[in-house]
Amino acid sequence: MQQQSHPLPSPVPGTARQIESFHFGPAAAPKVYIQASLHADELPGMLVAWYLKQRLAELENAGRLNRHIVLVPLANPIGLEQVLMDTPLGRYQLESGENFNRHFADVTDAVGDAVAPLLGADPAQNQQHVRQALRAALLAQQPTTQLQAQRLVLQRLACDAEMVLDLHCDFEAVEHLYTTPEAWPQVEPLARYLGSQASLLATDSGGQSFDECFTLVWHKLAQRFAGQFELPMGSFSVTLELRGQGDVSHALASRDSQAILNYLTHYGAISGVADALPELLYPATPLAAVEPVATPEGGVLVFCALPGEYVDAGQRIAEVIDPLTDRVTPVHNRQAGLLYARSLRRMATAGMVVAHVAGTEAFRSGYLLSP
Repeated sequence: MQQQSHPLPSPVPGTARQIESFHFGPAAAPKVYIQASLHADELPGMLVAWYLKQRLAELENAGRLNRHIVLVPLANPIGLEQVLMDTPLGRYQLESGENFNRHFADVTDAVGDAVAPLLGADPAQNQQHVRQALRAALLAQQPTTQLQAQRLVLQRLACDAEMVLDLHCDFEAVEHLYTTPEAWPQVEPLARYLGSQASLLATDSGGQSFDECFTLVWHKLAQRFAGQFELPMGSFSVTLELRGQGDVSHALASRDSQAILNYLTHYGAISGVADALPELLYPATPLAAVEPVATPEGGVLVFCALPGEYVDAGQRIAEVIDPLTDRVTPVHNRQAGLLYARSLRRMATAGMVVAHVAGTEAFRSGYLLSP
C-alpha cells in the first residue's frame, strides 16, 4: 500500500487541509477508484472504506489484486470540519452554498478537440487517447478556490479509472444505487451483492455530479465521433447509497465491504472465487420515474410507511400535524413504487420533500437530483 497526500490551497493564512489517497495493487494495471463521504455528514461509507483498506492491504500482500485500486476514505475535508452548534453540515459548503457533489469540471470539449486528430481504427487505442487527454485537460485546470481544488483532486485521481465507486448514504433509507442505463449490465452484480432495493438509472441527471462527470465525457465523445471512430465507454460509475446517516455500525460496514469485495472479485479485479450471486431484490428503474413526495403544509411530520416498503398509488405515507389548529394533513404519493428514502426531519415546512418513491414509468425530465 502506498499513501499519497494531496494538499489543498489554504483559503486563509494559517489553515491547511489535504486529501489522502491509498493505492493498492500493480500501478500499471487498469484502475478502480473508490471514495467515501463526499457529503461529509454521510459516514457509513467512511467506515466501509476503513474496512476495505484493511482487506485490500491483505489482498495486495497475498498477490491477489489484478487492478490498481485507489481508495479515498475521506473525500471532503472541507465539509467534515463544518460543525455548527454540534450539528454537522457536510452536504453544502457554508461559504458558497454549493452542494459538494455538484459542479465538477466538464472538460468534454477540450478532450474531444485533443483526440480528434488521434483517433483511428483501434478502439482500445482510442480509449487510451481519451484517458490521456482527460488527465491532461484536468491538470490544465487552475482552481481559484479551495472547493474547486478539492473537486479537481478527486477528478484527477479518478479520471482514468475503468470503475468509479462513490460511497454515500441518504437520510433514512434502504440500500440503493445510482448508475447509467449503459452501465447497468456491469453494475447489476454489485446491486445483487449489496442487496440494493432500488437501482436508479440516468445518463445525465443534471448538476455535473462526481459519478457523471466521467461517464458523460465518454457518452458525449461517443456521440461526437459516431460514424467516424469506434469509441467504447472507457469508464462506468456507481453511487452507492449505504442506507441512512445513522446506519454506522461494524456489522453493516463489514457486510458492505464484503459485498464490494465480492463484486470486485466477480469483476476480475481480485483473484479468487466470489460468493454466489444473490437475487436482485428490485428491478432497475429510471431515475426519471422517482417521485419526490412533498407536503403542502408545515407541522409535525409523522410517517406512516417505512423505507423499503412498496407503496400503492395514492397511499398515505405520512401526516403533518398542526398542533395549534389540530389540522392533520395527509401526505400521499401519486404513483406506486418502492419508498426507498425519507427525511430525518420531523418538523416539516410547506413544500418540503419528505420521501422518495421509485416508480417504474418515467415522468420527469431535466434536473433529476435533490438540491
